[in-house]
Formats: sequence, structure tokens, C-alpha cells
Amino acid sequence: MTGECSGPWSDLQNQKAEKRFKLTRVGVTGVRKPVSVKRPGKVVTLNIVVDAFVDLPSDMKGSHLSRNVEVIGEIVDESVRKPVESIEGLTSVICESLLERHEYASLSETHIEAEYFLERKTPLGKKSLEGFKMFSSATAKRGDEQGAKREIGVEVVGMTACPCAMETIWEEMESKPENVPIITHNQRNRTVIQMDVPNGVDIEAEDLIALVESSMSSPTYEILKRKDEAAVVRNAHENPKFVEDVVRGILSSVLDKYSDFPDEASVRVRSESEESIHKHNAFAERVTTFGELRA
Repeated sequence: MTGECSGPWSDLQNQKAEKRFKLTRVGVTGVRKPVSVKRPGKVVTLNIVVDAFVDLPSDMKGSHLSRNVEVIGEIVDESVRKPVESIEGLTSVICESLLERHEYASLSETHIEAEYFLERKTPLGKKSLEGFKMFSSATAKRGDEQGAKREIGVEVVGMTACPCAMETIWEEMESKPENVPIITHNQRNRTVIQMDVPNGVDIEAEDLIALVESSMSSPTYEILKRKDEAAVVRNAHENPKFVEDVVRGILSSVLDKYSDFPDEASVRVRSESEESIHKHNAFAERVTTFGELRA
């Protein structure tokens, strides 16, 4: 790491670079910390991984990377005493502090990723703690009065049942059985949604997770007994989805839930179904803005 050196090399980072090219991002990755976050009626502790960067002018040899680690440590460690309001707020505070410490930088960027656990109920009502991935990003530009631009996102693993094979099997049957869904092949689906967070707005990760799960054929669970297992399979087959259906369902729900978001706010939805009868996967994605979706 290029740190704060002392002795004859104390100004090494400030020396003129031999090859004078500006660098877009210079920083540290994989800084692991616990953080306490306020949630309605409780405080949640998350284990997070932080990446933090600034840009580097063409005439500087190196960046003072130890400042990045110091900023992360000071801000995140403070949450033990005073929990932060949100992860996306935390990323923006780190970004702004990076610009204060790196007087030569014009841009800063921070990414945070965390494992997030929520209590869920299986179809028959058994409680279970299920794991999800949550992440947040922020970018800040020196002199921008609007402050840091924030994003929040989640990754959800669920299940899709293929409607195409289901229709083919139905066509080949002489008669459709009563009250029993037609068989088809299943897919493990992994879906990511990322959204801009407008100033003055907080987005609950739990809301995004629920929105994604409702767009799949069925949620999945860490452990299922036989009757619950049968209920999950049946529910999925009664709700077959293409990977395209998952993405479009999420976009529709996003527009309904966040109807007051500005047109320029961006949203990205990426979904991949891991095929069970093919050696390839099925994939769909939309990168857009609320304005484009409304149009």
C-alpha cells in the first residue's frame, strides 16, 4: 500500500509521475468492518466490505492510500457508538470525507457490500432466517452542491419454472389433470436490482427484496420439510416465468412503488436463470431511467 511515508521518501507520492496520465480510480478494496444501522424499532449489525477510491491527477506519482483506510475506520467505527441511518448514507459520508482528505482529488467513489438476513415464513408458516446480498455505492464530485450521488441494490436468489416446456407438455397430453399444475423444468434464479437514491429519500432494502421475490415463480428457502417443499414446487409451477417476465415484473412494481421518483433517476435490473436441462443460462436485463419507463 502506498501510505504516509516518513524520512527521505516522505513526499514520494507528491513527486512528478514519470508517465503523466490521469487515473480514474486509485484506492483500496476489501476493507472489512462491522457497522451498526438503525432500523425501525431495532439496530442491526452488518458485516460490510468497503472499496474506496479517488481520482489521481496526471502529475502525481501516487495517492495517499492510508487516508482511505483511516476515513473508513473513523466513520464506520463511530457507528458502534452512534448507529448510522442507512448504508447508502454511509457511502456518501465516506465519499465526502475522501475529498476532504485528498485535496488533489476531484472525484471520489465508495462501494459497500453486505450479507443481509431477514426472517421469512415458508408456505406452511415455518420461520426461517434467509440470506440476501445488499450493496450501496456513492460518487462525489468536488464543488457539486447537490452532494454525493447514491445508489442502493440487492441480490436475491429464488426460483423460476419454465413456461415453454410446460406448454409443450400440455400440448402433448390428451387431457389436462384437474387442479394439478403441468410439469416443467425449474431454474435457480439470481436477480439484482440497483436504483438511484434521490436526495432526501431512503429506500428500504427489505422493500427491494420483497419486490424481487414477488416477481419470481417462487422464493426459495434454506431448509424445507417435505410438505413445505411440495408447496414451494407447486407454487412455482402455478406461476411459471421466463427470465424476461422477472425483469418486466420488477420494472412494473418499481414504477408503482416509487411513483414520485424523478425522471432522471436510474434503475437497473439484471436476472439470470441457471438452466437445469441446458448447459447455458438464460439472461435478461434493463438499464433505464424512470422517465424512460414512464414513456
